[in-house]
Amino acid sequence: MLKKIVGLIPLYDDEKDSYWMLPGYMKVLEACGALPVMLPLTIDTDELDDCFRLCDGILMTGGHDVDPKLYGEHAKATCGTACSSRDQMETYLFKKALEEDKPVFGICRGVQLMNVLLGGTLYQDLPTEHPSETEHHMTPPYDKPIHKVDVVSGTKLSDIIGAGEHAVNSYHHQAIKELAPGAEAMAYSEDGLVEAISVPGKSFLVGVQWHPEFAFESDPECKKLVQAFVDACNGKK
Repeated sequence: MLKKIVGLIPLYDDEKDSYWMLPGYMKVLEACGALPVMLPLTIDTDELDDCFRLCDGILMTGGHDVDPKLYGEHAKATCGTACSSRDQMETYLFKKALEEDKPVFGICRGVQLMNVLLGGTLYQDLPTEHPSETEHHMTPPYDKPIHKVDVVSGTKLSDIIGAGEHAVNSYHHQAIKELAPGAEAMAYSEDGLVEAISVPGKSFLVGVQWHPEFAFESDPECKKLVQAFVDACNGKK
């Protein structure tokens, strides 16, 4: 049987003007039985339509900060660099996936952009806008847990890894501020941040703030999460 194709949003290196991919994204998808393919970074809608048709699911990777213009704000001095072409590309693909109910899994920046595109906002910089003792920007090794999240009972995430307390890794300086009207919060950090969302009524439009691609070899729950995404790409409920 042919493996399901998962399209990966490419990372972009501003200094080298190059596209690249962290191997963990591909390795965890391969371990879960999918065929990962890095998509071209383009805003050509005809090309994006072809990419969308090719893929059985889309993985929205980490990377640049989301442009605050997308949620009605000006960039503060503490906001990082945005990548306009990535924002445009992912906006097009996500809205198409939302309309056609194609599985999407957002990681880190991915969950943040999902929330924005559904009508929510972000903290542009956690250390200055939401200071806390919870560590959200860990140092290597990234496969080790750094803080805990509380998974809400009755959500898709609780169906996958169980409700209650779970330890996760964390590497981000932005986060969901106002939850989008079209999103359901599935997990919260110890300092009250939304750490996972889904879109009710869809097969698999899910995002998490932590990084399962770094920890799937040592943390079975991380692999379960990606496996659920791949299963959705295979049409399994």
